[in-house]
Amino acid sequence: MNDILLVITNLPDAQAAGQLAQRLIEERAAACVNQLAPCTSTYRWQAKIETATEVPLLIKTTRAAYPRLEQLIRAVHPYELPEIIAVPVIAGLPAYLEWISQETDILED
Repeated sequence: MNDILLVITNLPDAQAAGQLAQRLIEERAAACVNQLAPCTSTYRWQAKIETATEVPLLIKTTRAAYPRLEQLIRAVHPYELPEIIAVPVIAGLPAYLEWISQETDILED
């Protein structure tokens, strides 16, 4: 069974997105993070319709690394309720999927 996940989150600006991406890679919680161009999000929050500019991140990780990744996002994310959505990857280039697994594997000493 494939254990690769694509995790999506949004940050309020490029600086926060870049800092989170760097931290996720440093901590080996992700193999790769794509910081996308700012987008406009429209949503209902606390009974009001809101519109905000956000910077999406596409994060490649594994099921095993996901708890560490979620913990890191929640620790540094400025939102009260951050978007953290994990989508299973059902197919992909085998060598690339193996690379994701290797990059997020923390060897026990």
